[in-house]
Amino acid sequence: MITLKRTTSADLDFQNLIVFLDEDLRLRDGEEHSFYNQFNNIDEIRNVVVYYIENTPVGCGAFKKFDIKTAEIKRMFVHSDFRGKGIAVIILKELELWASEIDYSEFVLETGIKQPEAIRLYEKSGYSLIPNYGQYKNVLNSVCMKKTI
Repeated sequence: MITLKRTTSADLDFQNLIVFLDEDLRLRDGEEHSFYNQFNNIDEIRNVVVYYIENTPVGCGAFKKFDIKTAEIKRMFVHSDFRGKGIAVIILKELELWASEIDYSEFVLETGIKQPEAIRLYEKSGYSLIPNYGQYKNVLNSVCMKKTI
């Protein structure tokens, strides 16, 4: 049985998935990990989606307010044992639906050039490249994207 749960960053299943995500990113980012990690705090994220297969949490994603009409995608992750099955697409669609229900009309996100599968996911889902924003402005390994929802 597959289920999606809308929750917050206080959710233990979400927090446990983030441990796996951070380990994956630490390996990919190498010496740049501490720079990126400072922007990945999950305290008080009110909009989190956790994806379950047979009551086992296997993927997650979140968004937070970026500005009055824009939400920022954060902490997208699917456990390596479950990748390639379309789970990330389902999580992303649920995040977009939820954001539109609370009157956001755009999404922005940052991912890294060392995450080509994430870039492909976002491109296939209608996200377009934009100039790097905020803390990522002059970061060569960052890729920033945007979508109107």
